[in-house]
Amino acid sequence: MIKLSAFSDEAGSSLKEQISALKRNGISLMELRSIAGKNVAEFTEEEAKAYQKELEENGISVWSIGSPLGKVDIDVDFSEYCEKVRHVCKLANIFKAQRIRMFSFFNAYEKEEKVFAYLQEMVKIGKEYGVDMCHENEKDVFGDTVERVLKIMQNVDGLKYVYDPANYLQCGQSAEETLATFHAKTDYFHIKEVIASTGELVPAGYGDGKIKELVAKIDSEKVLTLEPHLMEFDAYKSIDNTEMKHKFTFANEQEAFDAAVVALKNILKELNYKEEKGEFVK
Repeated sequence: MIKLSAFSDEAGSSLKEQISALKRNGISLMELRSIAGKNVAEFTEEEAKAYQKELEENGISVWSIGSPLGKVDIDVDFSEYCEKVRHVCKLANIFKAQRIRMFSFFNAYEKEEKVFAYLQEMVKIGKEYGVDMCHENEKDVFGDTVERVLKIMQNVDGLKYVYDPANYLQCGQSAEETLATFHAKTDYFHIKEVIASTGELVPAGYGDGKIKELVAKIDSEKVLTLEPHLMEFDAYKSIDNTEMKHKFTFANEQEAFDAAVVALKNILKELNYKEEKGEFVK
């Protein structure tokens, strides 16, 4: 069985817009990254409680906290940084989320022992709050290639993993190699697609991420989180300073988000999945 989740801030900035987009597309899970242009890690506990109440009233659950944890220089004051980690864990508890998406630090290629120690401490803090830390491969962080992600897996206990096909492609890694290496080791998948030769972001199935093959290899209950990046959205500039290239043009964020959902659902249908009450089964 497969369930869909989404970075719904790509459909609209306000929580109302995000809920509308999820409900319109039959998706009941959210990977919470931002609301009203404010990153989740900056929410107060009071804001989180108010948002959670509205989500519950609309039948939406937070699958994972799409946090920016670990997207900082490796030489950060880590003792101070751990307070931010604890704050995000408290927010995860408020949102009843079992997972926190995170990264493995910038400017860290030559400082792997520090990376491993910091990630291990973050996992430990997560466990104190009953949540799992889930590492996402991302360009320019330590864990951006097959070799370095494998090193993390060998040296950090209790960490879980998110697989992002587009990010691997943008680091010069082939989908064939990354799927073969990590598919069975992945807790959940981000569905973001890119044309490797041009860097253009496209809907699932239109690029080189082997999304259909990724889905075809799933043999247990899994969640796929849509992270379309099909047009620049309100929160993007605050989370990533790189240029975003696109092959297709959409009238607005809602249209782009809907197109991303349709593309993924078409792949699921091609693989003989049927949509039943928001879940996809064979």
